Amino acid sequence: MFNDPHPDEVRVISKRFGLPNSASIDTYLANEGYVALMKAIEMSPEQIIDELKISSLRGRGGAGFPTGMKWSFIPRDNPKPKYVVVNADESEPGTCKDRLLIENDPHQLIEGCLIAARTIGCKKGYIYIRGEYRYLIDIMDKALAEAYAHGYLGKNIKGSGLDFDLYTHTGAGAYECGEESALLESLEGKRGVPRIRPPFPAVAGLYASPTVLNNVETFATVPAVLRMGGQAYADLGTPKNGGTRMLCVSGHVNRPGVYEVPLGFPMHKMIYEVCGGIRNGKKLKAVIPGGSSSPVLRAEECDFPMDYDNYARMKTMAGSGGMMVMDEDTDIVKVALRTMRFYAHESCGWCIPCREGTTWLRKILTRMDEGTGRRADIDLIHELAKNMLGRTFCPLGDAAAMPTIGFVEKFREEFEARLRETTVPVVSPDQLISIS
Repeated sequence: MFNDPHPDEVRVISKRFGLPNSASIDTYLANEGYVALMKAIEMSPEQIIDELKISSLRGRGGAGFPTGMKWSFIPRDNPKPKYVVVNADESEPGTCKDRLLIENDPHQLIEGCLIAARTIGCKKGYIYIRGEYRYLIDIMDKALAEAYAHGYLGKNIKGSGLDFDLYTHTGAGAYECGEESALLESLEGKRGVPRIRPPFPAVAGLYASPTVLNNVETFATVPAVLRMGGQAYADLGTPKNGGTRMLCVSGHVNRPGVYEVPLGFPMHKMIYEVCGGIRNGKKLKAVIPGGSSSPVLRAEECDFPMDYDNYARMKTMAGSGGMMVMDEDTDIVKVALRTMRFYAHESCGWCIPCREGTTWLRKILTRMDEGTGRRADIDLIHELAKNMLGRTFCPLGDAAAMPTIGFVEKFREEFEARLRETTVPVVSPDQLISIS
């Protein structure tokens, strides 16, 4: 999954991948491990947040919210305990980078959590790992035990007065639990369904207490920001889009895999140089740039610098970094159907627009794919998806609607061609009379 380094990669958080026994604390300590923590201990919480703001680090889970800003929302005068929660419930189709970060460098994640704890005055944290990643829990638990044994977790960490305990917690493998409020419900032992917001987790998160909640890649990046300095990290990317990010490239390219490149790296270069171009000499047809929830791009739109702002300009999103490349033979109607099968299955059912909307989109796309579609179906799919947008408790409804709207708007000709292949018999008025 993780390829040999490409000359165009800039490995910051994946630089220890491939080292012998890279998951061990000995390897981590020998390669700048926990250096950033010791630096953070000497800094004030405000200085850490300022450094994160200077770095332009934005959340790598999908929303792209500035990390320093998010951490600054934690009310320091709130008497309730504060929590750090890691979202390791990675399950967006096309995305698999958090898995590699835990598998190859778990101490980097632990160090990121420790810095967060130091920043917000927190004594306890949880790493919520999805059910299918059970083997990662073993890796993570081993790393946590090593950190305790070396004095990087527990009481009075390295004589600093900082106390922090960190635990793993497994989910049951529900996509919905990747949504932060549903994750918190699940972590509290309840059914994983979203909460109505506000209040947001920074004010009322785990056990109604202030909580910093980010995904694995975001926490894993924080040590590099402090080690390098915020400005040096920011300079790797583009304005307001600091640093690097990991992209999981799958589909019809010659070298699929996970790569770390600077924000602003050209998509065309990513496909044709880093990933070796389209396999079997085929032409590029489309790219889903940020996991299955991000709207599709046509081939002629795939030449722009990949940062959060440019994704928005292209009316799609960076999402979770799962970049799915499709060649000229790809059946877009089937892609739309497969996408909607996933979302209809994973909808938690908590709100009607998502529960009913994803189900009906799946049904309509199924009959279209099976050659029994109706002339009104294309507009019906489009209208139904647009009516779901922004009308659900959590982003799952949007995650289902946005790609569907994109498929119809960008590849309407394919849906129309599928209708011309329909096998529904056309009954004339005379035939109806004779039937009656």
